[in-house]
Amino acid sequence: MLVALFAIGMFLLSHLNLSYSQQAMYELRRDQIRDVFFTGLVRIDARQIALERQVETIAAIGETFYRLSREQSGSPEALRRLQRELELTLQSRLESEAGVSGAGLWFQPGIVAPVGDRYAPYLVKAGSGAPRIQSRSTDFRQARWFDLTLGLEGARDPVSDGAVHWSPVYYDMETERAVLTLAQPMVSAEGELIGVATIDWASDQVVDLVSRMEVTQHSFTFLNDRNNRNLSSLSQNEDPVQEQKLIDAILAAHLSGNDPGTSSATSESQSPEQRMRMRQLDVGGRLYELYYATTPAGMVYGAGVPTDEIDRVLVPMRNTNYRILLITGSVLLILSVYLLYRIIQLIRELQASYTDALTGLPNRVRLLRDLNSQQDACLILLNLDRFKEINSLFGNDCGDAVLLAMRKQVRSFVSTHSHPFGLAPEFYRLSSDEFALLGPGVAESRVRTFASELTDFLCAQRVIWQQQALSLDTSAGIAFQKERKDDGAPDRLLNQATIAVLQARDQMRQYLFYDQSQEVEKGYEKNIYWAQRLKKAIEADSLIPYFQPIHDNLKGTFTKYECLVRMEDPQHGVIAAGQFIEVANKLRLNRQITRIMVEKAFAAFATQPYEFSINLSYRDITDPETLALILEHLQAGNVGERVIFEILESDGIGSYGDVLHFIDKVKSFGCRIAIDDFGTGYSNFSHLRKLNVDFIKIDGSLIRYLAQDHTAFLVTKGIVQFARSLGIKTVAEFVHSAAVQERVVELGIDFSQGEYFGMPAAELLSRGDHVIQKPTH
Repeated sequence: MLVALFAIGMFLLSHLNLSYSQQAMYELRRDQIRDVFFTGLVRIDARQIALERQVETIAAIGETFYRLSREQSGSPEALRRLQRELELTLQSRLESEAGVSGAGLWFQPGIVAPVGDRYAPYLVKAGSGAPRIQSRSTDFRQARWFDLTLGLEGARDPVSDGAVHWSPVYYDMETERAVLTLAQPMVSAEGELIGVATIDWASDQVVDLVSRMEVTQHSFTFLNDRNNRNLSSLSQNEDPVQEQKLIDAILAAHLSGNDPGTSSATSESQSPEQRMRMRQLDVGGRLYELYYATTPAGMVYGAGVPTDEIDRVLVPMRNTNYRILLITGSVLLILSVYLLYRIIQLIRELQASYTDALTGLPNRVRLLRDLNSQQDACLILLNLDRFKEINSLFGNDCGDAVLLAMRKQVRSFVSTHSHPFGLAPEFYRLSSDEFALLGPGVAESRVRTFASELTDFLCAQRVIWQQQALSLDTSAGIAFQKERKDDGAPDRLLNQATIAVLQARDQMRQYLFYDQSQEVEKGYEKNIYWAQRLKKAIEADSLIPYFQPIHDNLKGTFTKYECLVRMEDPQHGVIAAGQFIEVANKLRLNRQITRIMVEKAFAAFATQPYEFSINLSYRDITDPETLALILEHLQAGNVGERVIFEILESDGIGSYGDVLHFIDKVKSFGCRIAIDDFGTGYSNFSHLRKLNVDFIKIDGSLIRYLAQDHTAFLVTKGIVQFARSLGIKTVAEFVHSAAVQERVVELGIDFSQGEYFGMPAAELLSRGDHVIQKPTH
């Protein structure tokens, strides 16, 4: 009977699975149609948003030349010269913009023109030739495009409106073509309207953006403008009569009025899935599924496909499925007996896998299963102190005896002290020296009393092993699960209790509750995240050097660069070292990163005349592989006199003898030494003389406050005087403003580095940018 029921159940399951497969295929077909629709919508959105950015740029050009006209004398000759420059700028801009067929700047009277005159340069782009200029002298409020964008006779205030305005498609009598116009008001610094910037988008270019549907034979796409006029014929439709019927039905549906619309702002904030609308359309007795969305220009882009063509692909699949169902049922009947036999064996093995072999207690697997099925819970994790020492001193047999004694004593205590939980909590052994008690969630004060009495009880117990009295000192971590989350991992509570145990040991306490506010788990997740990204970056060779220029305050030029590591990421761009260097140090990947930087820095400056510096920690200096790589590059090329090694003093120096050994090695090639982060609180003036350094880089925590903190100024002054007495050059880090640079020069600091002179970049400065005028005294 059981075999028969199992066979019937498997038969029904197979039938349901086949039905699900058909439904999945149907949904897949619809997904393909939506993907084609989304591709076309994204392309149209991108183009229209780009056009809005272009008209905003042209408006900015007009506002800039307005300001220039106010700064000049206003003579006719000066205005004509400014107008020529404006037209050339506008012409250059229009040549570089693909898809724009015209652009204009329509100024108010007397703007970039003599008083009372109007100046409105309008450029038309025809074919592949250069744009030609047409001067328009009429009031732009009389233009057709103005009525269609900013409102009839200026009904809307364009200054307060401040947005890019789209027109529907209209026929421009002067250029003799159908276009859409984008208009952007130009406003002075005082908030007054000085004119309007426009660009034209030819309708034939609009139609070209409409993609062609190729999912089914009679699928199609369409594009309607804001006034519900069709701008393109239906694609993939060879029947003109049917095509006209479809167009008429689509226009009659007034999709632009039914859709809430969108703008360039919502296009960027909403996904295509959020903006897509869907409806069914009955045309001549044939049902179509219609997908459509409004674009930033107020147009309606859509795609449609007959529903019968979506379902047609399933017919052969259904026939095949019925045959498969018959064969599967026969096979399942044969296999059912064997499967039942194997299931019985697996159940027995599963029961054995839930039990610890030594103590007979439920194990970690059983605990995780119980946690997964329990809504609220209290988990107490017990960890024997110094258990590894017991194993190493007295052997594994002694360790097993301690574990068995632990089982006995905890059971004994729980049997007489389980009243805080109502029922006795479940007892588990998780690993070599870890046990756990799992009970229902109760008040924290009751659990605190229970944990205190339990740990005191265990600490008072002794295990006699070969006349040696061994204690059962235990640390406990406690975590609560108020409500199990559906997406939460079953071992989350166990991880929290483990964290509490570790913190209890660090704080030398017998027990500790897990504190949710500390967000320790998030810190672990963050470390794992960056560790994975860092390893992938090393494997993909995505760690690159960035170069920050260092300014010579005496010569007034950039003579040096500091090489700084960055991570290239295809999704997040270039990532600064501060995001991942701490994790790199913990994973001991910092030496590998240093070797990558040495390779790439020497390669970057092999043919450059500039000096360059590489940061080294104490661990790098004492790493034989890193030292060998540095010496190899110094021996291979004649660059030693241009190399500066910055020793990171803030990381700590274990042995100055190792540092002196490194310095002697590299100085034999002409290299120089800098102490980085000098002044951070770890500076050792007595050792500085022994190291024979060439530069001191004064830490940014002092430099950034030079302009307003007199104490920082005095401390920095002392460092400069000390360095000068030893013949050591000084470098100011984090120079971020002219005011700070003035104080740097006043103190006589030799070099400056920071945001004021240039942030780290992937490329070196061009030759002409190395000479710079900065404040001097």
